[in-house]
Amino acid sequence: MTALRALRSTTRAVRAGIGSDRTTGAVMPPITLSATYAFAGFNRPGAYEYSRTRNPTRDQLGETIAALEGGAGAVVTSSGMSAVALVLHLLSPGDRLLAQHDGYGGTYRLLRHYAEKGWIDVDFVDFCDPAALGEALARRPAWVWIESPSNPLLRIYDLARLAALSHAHGAQVAVDNTFLSPALQQPIALGADLVIHSTTKYLNGHSDVVGGAVVAKDPALLERLAGLANAVGLTGAPFDSYLTLRGLRTLSARMRVHEENAHSVAAFLAEHPSVARVHYPGLADHPGHEIAKRQQAGYGGMVSFELHPRPGAVERFVQGLACFTLAESLGGVESLIAHPATMTHAAMDEEARARAGITSELLRLSVGLEDVRDLLDDLEQALDRVGWEDATEVKREAAGVI
Repeated sequence: MTALRALRSTTRAVRAGIGSDRTTGAVMPPITLSATYAFAGFNRPGAYEYSRTRNPTRDQLGETIAALEGGAGAVVTSSGMSAVALVLHLLSPGDRLLAQHDGYGGTYRLLRHYAEKGWIDVDFVDFCDPAALGEALARRPAWVWIESPSNPLLRIYDLARLAALSHAHGAQVAVDNTFLSPALQQPIALGADLVIHSTTKYLNGHSDVVGGAVVAKDPALLERLAGLANAVGLTGAPFDSYLTLRGLRTLSARMRVHEENAHSVAAFLAEHPSVARVHYPGLADHPGHEIAKRQQAGYGGMVSFELHPRPGAVERFVQGLACFTLAESLGGVESLIAHPATMTHAAMDEEARARAGITSELLRLSVGLEDVRDLLDDLEQALDRVGWEDATEVKREAAGVI
């Protein structure tokens, strides 16, 4: 692991575990599927005893993710939500967690559940509102939970500033880095104490594995997380870890094409008369563009946009697509489209979605690795199906032309 950290990010991912098998000399590290391991003798356990606790394949994945994120180590979990749950197990009854109001619907649902059970106190706050943020921090939260870019509106938050503010108020900071991956952002370098991933997404990159990971900056915090994951049974399976490590080797190459395609898609949508607004940090007029340029190595492969509000427009648009599959999840080689209000954020009530700015016309794209010309052609014909002539009239009417 020490040698791995001396390499650059792309090389770390590609070279993880290469040539490490001393038994056969296999170039690619073999998968260890054993559930249990033999003791050397009475009361003489080896490095591995039981795969829920430790597994060589899972360890290899965790070490690689930690090296990419610049953390002390990582706990690999069975899903992205089990990674979230693992972090919440660090809190004690009466502890307060501060979370942004516009984050992932699954995280919102779990935080609400913990709060309603009385296990923790949770404040959902608009991090762009300095007064509201200051008031929430004054209540001395134990943890501050941040997504940047946010899901699904791709709002950008100044991680270094938020981390410094949080620490000044005695809080630790957890950052969900799923949307960018360590190829494009390293939150620990910006002040985060923990980094959370749904490895299902960009780290695996092929939509065939469900998994998660929590990366810790501090070895003592890592030890606590590992103990909790073992006790609760949240650790990931060896075969899933093997596949995720296999996908991780191409992370940097994939992210380059994801971003190139996403930028082309965002620019196209921004000029189309059927589209009311586009949310993509790579566009110069995005409110968080300058922060993203400073704290990220790229803008990622996620694009959200809103159609003009007309009856049936969203359904007609989605049904007209051939190269974007209507499905939840993101970060795979294939392009996906989701309707947050009825899919990823359906767990949020209508009032909470309205506060977050998630409208019924909002659509989220995970832009894949297909030929971008096919993606643009597909979007254009689907927007034509919606009827862009009417949308032109809507824009003129809004501008006072008619």
